[in-house]
Amino acid sequence: MNVFERYAPFVRDFIYRNNWESLRAIQAAAGDAIFGTEENVLLSASTASGKTEAAFFPILTLFSEDPPRSVGAIYIGPLKALINDQFLRLNELCAEADIPVWHWHGDVSQSHKDKMMKHPSGVLQITPESLEAMLIRKHSAIPKLFGDLRFIVIDEVHSLMRGDRGGQTLCLIERLSKLAGVNPRRIGLSATIGDLEAAGEFLAAGSGRGTVIPRIEAKGTKWRISMEHFYISDVQAADGKETDALPELERATDSAPKNADPGMGYIFEHTLGKKCLIFVNSREECEAVTTTLRSYCEANNERDRFLIHHGNLSASYRETAEAAMKDEDVYMTTVTTATLELGIDIGRLERAFQIDAPFTVSSFLQRMGRTGRRELPPEMWFVMREEMPEPRTMLPETVPWKLLQGIALVQTYLEERWVEPPRLGKYPYSLLYHQTMSTLASCGELTPAQLAKRVLTLRYFANITQEDYKVLLRHLIDTDHIQRTDEGGLIVGLTGERIVNSFRFYAVFQENEEYTVRCESQELGTIVQPPPVGDKIAIAGHVWIVTEVDHKRHLVYCEQVKGKVPAYFGECPGDINTKILLRMRQALREDMNYPYLMKNAVQRLAEARASARTAGVTELPLINLGGSVWALFPWLGTYAFLALERFLKLRCAPRLGLKGLDPFRPYFMQFSMKAGAREFFEVLADEARKPLDPMELVYEDEVPVFEKYDEFVPDELVRKGFAYGVLGTDEMKARVLDWAELI
Repeated sequence: MNVFERYAPFVRDFIYRNNWESLRAIQAAAGDAIFGTEENVLLSASTASGKTEAAFFPILTLFSEDPPRSVGAIYIGPLKALINDQFLRLNELCAEADIPVWHWHGDVSQSHKDKMMKHPSGVLQITPESLEAMLIRKHSAIPKLFGDLRFIVIDEVHSLMRGDRGGQTLCLIERLSKLAGVNPRRIGLSATIGDLEAAGEFLAAGSGRGTVIPRIEAKGTKWRISMEHFYISDVQAADGKETDALPELERATDSAPKNADPGMGYIFEHTLGKKCLIFVNSREECEAVTTTLRSYCEANNERDRFLIHHGNLSASYRETAEAAMKDEDVYMTTVTTATLELGIDIGRLERAFQIDAPFTVSSFLQRMGRTGRRELPPEMWFVMREEMPEPRTMLPETVPWKLLQGIALVQTYLEERWVEPPRLGKYPYSLLYHQTMSTLASCGELTPAQLAKRVLTLRYFANITQEDYKVLLRHLIDTDHIQRTDEGGLIVGLTGERIVNSFRFYAVFQENEEYTVRCESQELGTIVQPPPVGDKIAIAGHVWIVTEVDHKRHLVYCEQVKGKVPAYFGECPGDINTKILLRMRQALREDMNYPYLMKNAVQRLAEARASARTAGVTELPLINLGGSVWALFPWLGTYAFLALERFLKLRCAPRLGLKGLDPFRPYFMQFSMKAGAREFFEVLADEARKPLDPMELVYEDEVPVFEKYDEFVPDELVRKGFAYGVLGTDEMKARVLDWAELI
């Protein structure tokens, strides 16, 4: 019997109604794996390939043959918008079979949730945060709700493989399974996974099962990509020059106001009469770009044709944008962050714009994958913007870093089909605090041994020792997050209750909370996610160096300094892999013409290549900028760059007479130095050959709060987690020893 014949009649009817002539390869493979094995299954295929149906056709068939006595499947989605979208799609599929579909997140009505609690059945669609809340608030009902749970489907599983949110999801699955006495199979869905085996291991962690990974031969897909560069001025790189560049994909409409920012005007013109998405890299930029484009509409006396979508908007704003994008008769453009990057089907989208480069290949693929549905080719227009370098600007700041990063992201995937590997927490103490408090809040009083057994046996905490956990528990007792009872048990303390009872507790990712910036008594404004002490920020028309961050009172203290900070560094944490930095260097080294570059981008790249080669940047990591001022181009990813910065300051600076190290992560760092280039490499190699404990790279008295709940973790564990789990010490040392060959 083939997979189609194995499907339940209502599934086959659904396929007929939708005029599908045959099953897609991913659907046939998923059916074989789900029907034919008892293992977990990882389904990796391109966007809009039918992965959701591939998973649910066999699951719902099995449910129709043997109805579960509780919720039979949980669908975990990373975004509310994705859950809302899938809820409508699954309802249509399940209606004839009378299999209920429930959705559960902060925007869902209480009456809908109450019905599910009374009649647990069918499929539950939920975010990790809402599942956390359910485990805490509905703890005693878990066996009834999930006593016959058979499947957990994790959509966009790649989005959970790079931080604490993925760890939280795994912990929740394990905790729920133990409470309900079940061991559901896990089905992971993704369009952008590089290392399938690593993803399979992540999916299976703690399940006691292996993972089946069907290999699907991808059909060749033609991309439409363009990449253009703009100075934020009237003069552009290609003005008056002949270039061998990609021709205009379509004629400009000349609809932008005459005084428009060139890059914004370009987007404004090429979205007219079309349905598009404009991706940006931060909430702040999302607001600014939307405001600018709407002002152009006003200047032209035309209707507002721009929508906005990001995580801090109300549900009504987000849903308005989603509904408009799905409406085939509405031609509007939505400016968005990563909130529309994942999964949600927004219909016949004509193109996506990306302002500057995203940080990861995965993000680039997801964003471009929003287009290319309804038989259209995927289409993305990159718009790279920068201030024109001033005549006296030093070499490192004249390099078009965003343009190079965009090229590297595209080329790395085209040439090698490479996507970032999982980055899971080695020492996730912030999540350990969170799951400890969640477990106590849900279970009530537990002995220390009972608590440790429930928490430390979770697979994600495999690297946490019993001694580390004792240190954490003692600290939480001392700070009243946990209270010891007269019987020797542990319960949530008064301070802990204020944390746990807040709706913000359910999430382990940082929310966009504003910090007030002050210089002495002067208030400068507010920023989101303050940088660590020693970093620079741009606000109130000046540059400031951060001297102190008070996380409890949300205050940032700083002092004014000279110079300028590229806008890129103020946006959000850029976790860029070393492979991308190396491909950026190669883009400067090679003479290759990238067919997607347009005239300004071609000229800007040619200028950058010429100046980089003249200065020797592509061959030598250390460049003299004049006198005792030097620039180091390490071509290392974010965390190895951070380790190198500290290695230079703490291990090498005294021997080199190195001062004023100014990092522009992860591209370059500038400093003054008494030593010459040869001595620099000799000293670095000598220090790298000595034993180096990563703890030595944590500054004295520094408590590097990196994750959301680090502020509640004892200082010694925060320092340890940062040193061993964040800093890329081994990668940094390997690069330094490679430089020794330059001596």
